[in-house]
Amino acid sequence: MTSLRARLVVISLATVILAGIALTYAALAPAADAPASTALASAGPRLQVLTNGLLSTVSRADPGGPREVTAVRCDRAYTGAATVACLTPVGALTATSLVVMDTSLRPVKEIPLTGFPNRLRVSASGRMIAWTLFIDGHSYATTGFSTQTGILDTRTGRLVRSLEEFTITRDGRPYRNVDANFWGVTFAGDDNRFYATLSTGGRRYLVEGDMAAGTVRTLRDNVECPSLSPDGTRIAYKSAIGADPARGWRLTVLNLGSGRTVPLAETRSVDDQPAWLDDQTVAYGLQTGDGTNNTWTVPADGGGSPTLLIPGANSPAVIGRDGT
Repeated sequence: MTSLRARLVVISLATVILAGIALTYAALAPAADAPASTALASAGPRLQVLTNGLLSTVSRADPGGPREVTAVRCDRAYTGAATVACLTPVGALTATSLVVMDTSLRPVKEIPLTGFPNRLRVSASGRMIAWTLFIDGHSYATTGFSTQTGILDTRTGRLVRSLEEFTITRDGRPYRNVDANFWGVTFAGDDNRFYATLSTGGRRYLVEGDMAAGTVRTLRDNVECPSLSPDGTRIAYKSAIGADPARGWRLTVLNLGSGRTVPLAETRSVDDQPAWLDDQTVAYGLQTGDGTNNTWTVPADGGGSPTLLIPGANSPAVIGRDGT
């Protein structure tokens, strides 16, 4: 752990020197196998994905078809309204950064960060951005890992470096513990309320947060990487099988009103924060044995079966839709 922290200090210092270089990612460069056509870019609803770490777009109607691939490199990416967010890759001499862009991929803000990119979300309005970094460790299935989750309000400029600054209420009582870790934020439509995962005392909770008040409160156990549906009524998440992450995760949907949970038809272990394509469809990434990332979908009602949506891509997000 000491060597990892030393490495993070070095790459954080290197970020200051190389910040200007990182911004060059914003230059567009269509891939050789994708038509450089403005017609493709405007041909109906589109999805944003990462193709081998490059920010890309595909047609919502033909997600497996031609895609536009840019030169913008991200480890994680997401979009909401007119905001595109990117966590840049960590290199031998570079730390990660949160790069905030407009829809033309012009950088408008950059925040140097320390850690390894893990989760990223943008609110429906494009105002709020949340990210999670691994500080120690690299897997939620292991013990002893440490995360840091931050939030940026792009309208006011307020920056929360870590949700650990917030006041925690667990099971109705004030709570504080040095082992508290947060990850996987999803925003409600008011840009104030949010949901996330809290891990502490060997348990993992769904929490509801209040940005203005600086508070979070636990709602229920065994909910990780929540994603709020566009209509705001349900949360898709990964649930540890038998409450043991070492056994893998099952995609599940929680109805916030009734408390009813529905396991989805995807029975493979999914270690991802799902994304809603619409109120009926949940998308997620799965990696094959050779390291290829693919985006799959499954019905949100527990029926149907998994469908391969976009081969060779991950981090799906609907472009231009007012939804999380």
